[in-house]
Amino acid sequence: MNIVVLVKQVPDTAAERTLTGADHTLDRENSDLVLDEINERAAEEALTLKEATDAEVTVVSMGPDSALDAIRKVLAMGADRGIHVCDDRLRGADVVTTAKVLAAAVGTVTDVDLVLAGNAATDGQASAVPAMVAELLGLPQLTHVRELALDAGRVRAERETDSGEATLDAPLPALVSVTEKINEPRYPSFKGIMAAKKKPVTTVGLDDLFPDADHAAFLVTRTRVVEAVPRPARAAGTVVTDDGSAARRLFDHLLAQKLL
Repeated sequence: MNIVVLVKQVPDTAAERTLTGADHTLDRENSDLVLDEINERAAEEALTLKEATDAEVTVVSMGPDSALDAIRKVLAMGADRGIHVCDDRLRGADVVTTAKVLAAAVGTVTDVDLVLAGNAATDGQASAVPAMVAELLGLPQLTHVRELALDAGRVRAERETDSGEATLDAPLPALVSVTEKINEPRYPSFKGIMAAKKKPVTTVGLDDLFPDADHAAFLVTRTRVVEAVPRPARAAGTVVTDDGSAARRLFDHLLAQKLL
């Protein structure tokens, strides 16, 4: 069985994010970058299935040189090989281009049975790339999954969204995007970290994935940020000491803010 897991390197949510002055994209040289936490859970699910079914796991990521760190972490967790899509022409790629490129990268893996991804990345949170990849690959898609199981050539999943819960079932091959409730990722062991250095990672670019395309007309992004300003510092709050009038003062404040 062959499993592909899609991962992304993103800014650490606990650190300050810095944008470049030229085009307001992420300044990777001055930002703390990590493997996306929901993608990491997708990787964990792939490795859990690997242990249960003796599957081969390929991790795919699109990004600059630094994205190799995200791939190596999943390899250290237990994945078998990696594919790194690295091309300067993909800087600032939107979700449509990202999906096209990832779908093409998945297409280089022979006999894929299951594609796993996080339902969203913690930077853009578009929540659209997995569904687009499934459409481009012609695969059934099971999204927002909190629990899944494989049996007799089919995948069965419990789906949870704000609008309710549902049980999904589809034949393999299929694409599944998971939520943060799916599992708790393992920590790479020292042995796994050392072994990851020897695992194969193939680096490909647009010319490799789309050899017949005219990249002069390859529309990488359909939107651009024209202005960005730093988030203002948080102002000090109002401290109310209850001297018998606290309820009235709180009411007046909420009324002034048009919250009542």
